[in-house]
Amino acid sequence: MEEKFGNKDAVPKESNAPQEGKPTIIGESILIRGEVSGEEDLIIKGKIEGTVKLKKHLTIDQTGDVKADINTSEIVVSGKLNGNIAATSRVEITKEGKMNGDIKSPRVILADGALFRGKIDMQKPESEK
Repeated sequence: MEEKFGNKDAVPKESNAPQEGKPTIIGESILIRGEVSGEEDLIIKGKIEGTVKLKKHLTIDQTGDVKADINTSEIVVSGKLNGNIAATSRVEITKEGKMNGDIKSPRVILADGALFRGKIDMQKPESEK
């Protein structure tokens, strides 16, 4: 039996590296304490305590429980968040979302039924004035 190396028809193995356009998911049973940072979309279904710094989109799922200050481009809160948000694009708290903290973002959306306690600063960044 002859083995062929470099077969063009071979199916590549699955990669564990994040795929472009697909968000990373922190599962419901995961607890992270410390700083979470990155340059890709993130969905939090578990718990995070500390700080979160992302360059793209962050979603706190309905099962997510976050106790952190967050710095990101845009965020959707459908779970629990205790901490402050600084977002360069927008912040949305859905009807399922519960947030206790301050928001600084040029666009803020609070859905009917959302629970929010804190201050909102909607000034544009200095570069856009």
